[in-house]
Amino acid sequence: MKALVLAGGSGSRLRPITHTLPKQLVPVANKPVLFYGLEAIRDAGITDVGIVVGETAAIIQGAVGDGRAFGLNVTYIRQEAPLGLAHAVLIARDFLGGDDFVMYLGDNFIVGGITALVDEFRSGRPDAQIMLTTVPDPRQFGVAEFDEAGEVVGLAEKPRCPSSDLALVGVYIFTPAVHEAVRQLSPSGRGELEITEALQWLLDTGHKVRSTIISGYWKDTGNVADMLEVNRMVLESAEPRQHGTVDDATDLIDGSYVGPFTSIAEGCTIVDSEIEYSIVLRGASVSGVRRIEASLIGHDVEVTPAPNVPRAHRLVLGDHSKVQISS
Repeated sequence: MKALVLAGGSGSRLRPITHTLPKQLVPVANKPVLFYGLEAIRDAGITDVGIVVGETAAIIQGAVGDGRAFGLNVTYIRQEAPLGLAHAVLIARDFLGGDDFVMYLGDNFIVGGITALVDEFRSGRPDAQIMLTTVPDPRQFGVAEFDEAGEVVGLAEKPRCPSSDLALVGVYIFTPAVHEAVRQLSPSGRGELEITEALQWLLDTGHKVRSTIISGYWKDTGNVADMLEVNRMVLESAEPRQHGTVDDATDLIDGSYVGPFTSIAEGCTIVDSEIEYSIVLRGASVSGVRRIEASLIGHDVEVTPAPNVPRAHRLVLGDHSKVQISS
């Protein structure tokens, strides 16, 4: 079995952070989201991975390399434009060959990994296996429809009137049967080749599509709120560790409060400030600010006081920004 990881999206909902950093490399608990997915693939016993990249290909390749750091053998597949998930399968045909494969969206986060899902697929080997989870607004996702026996009979991409509240999670497993399905597709109204339509083609032509409803935690980390929530969840489950020692002449945090669920990368400065439930990227400085919360602060950002401060601040700052905040 192989894996196809999609890492070509532009990350428009995370701008301005993603003007200079691919959304798949925005860190959660100081580790890029993409790395969690690669580790989950490795832990499922899969070593041959194709990563679909777009305009940010050089940055993704610089971070992942040839995959040896993850115990993987990585091949990069260039997608010239974001033409849909099924299009990614289409252009990866030579890499995938005749093998079964996992398709994993590189900005998705799944607690517990995918090993159980892969094992379930191998035991029954349907033509496709999908993961589903309940969501509050299924109109924003691909949605599954079931018959009375609980079998999947239909799938729709971002339907106006969803038939259920079960949405597709960004992990799929396919046999080579999907290659015929994607060749039959035409661009949707969004101008993309939709993977939901490929799955529907499989259903319509008598192929077996099995679903698994996951009870664990899943997030598409495509916006700031979801990034912060995943960061909270990872930190909450992390074991406390301290690497190295601090001598008497060194201050880690100067006159400040770092609250729960906050990730601070290397080279940052926090002085006379309060920060909580936030992510601070490498080289950023927060000085003299009464309180920051629910914020994503980019590389080399400077946050400093300005007059007339409110009690709390919520910030999304791009790399190399300079912002003054009242204190």
